[in-house]
Amino acid sequence: MLTLHHLNQSRSQRVIWALEELSVPYQIVRYQREKTMMAPPSLKKVHPLGKSPVIEDNGLILAESGAILEYLQETYDPLSQLKPENAANKIQYRFWLHYAEGSLMPLLLMKLVFASLGKPPIPFGMRSLGKVLGGGVQKAWLNPQLETHARYIESHLSENTWFAGEQLSMADIQMTYPIFALLARGGIDNLPHTQAWKKRVEMRPAWQRAIQQGGPLDIPGES
Repeated sequence: MLTLHHLNQSRSQRVIWALEELSVPYQIVRYQREKTMMAPPSLKKVHPLGKSPVIEDNGLILAESGAILEYLQETYDPLSQLKPENAANKIQYRFWLHYAEGSLMPLLLMKLVFASLGKPPIPFGMRSLGKVLGGGVQKAWLNPQLETHARYIESHLSENTWFAGEQLSMADIQMTYPIFALLARGGIDNLPHTQAWKKRVEMRPAWQRAIQQGGPLDIPGES
C-alpha cells in the first residue's frame, strides 16, 4: 500500500486530496511541526531533505509535491480524470503545475518571513529595526509583486472554471496551497473568481475527506 509521510499544516495536504480523488488506497505516517514551525528531524530518516510530502510506493521514495502529483496521475489515473486531454488545456495544466512552486510560492514565503522580522524569535532589541525593514521591503517590492500575480490568477479564473479548463486537474490540486496562502496573507481585495474557485475546491467530497484525514489547512494571515 502507498504510504504518505504527512506533516500537519503543509503542502502534503494536496497529496491526500489527490489520493482521495483517485480512490487510491494509502496509509499516512503523521508528523507534527515543532514550535519553530519546522518539520521534525525524524523526517530526514525518510528523505535526506527532511521535508513533507514524501511518498513510498512499490520501493519508490519520492519527494516534491509536483513530482508526486504527476507520478500519481501517470500511475493511478488511466482514465485521465485529473489531466486534460485537450491540447490547449494540457499546456495550461503544465504551466500551473510548475507556476505554483516556481513563481507564486517563493513570494508568499518571503511575505511570511518579512512579516515576521519584528516578532520572536528575532531578538527583542532588533525587532523594531526588523519590523521597519520587513515593512519597507513588502511595501516597495513584495506587495506589488503579489498584486500582479493575484490579478493574473483572477483574470485566468474569470475565463476558466478550473486552472486547466472546465475539468478539475492536478494543476488545481497543486495550486491549492499557494492560493489559500495568497488569500490568507496577501492582503489583496476583490478576487471574486479566485474566492469562487476556493469554494469549489472546498465543496468537493474528496477535499472534505482529505481534511478529515490530514487535518484542517488553516494558513495564518497577517497579524
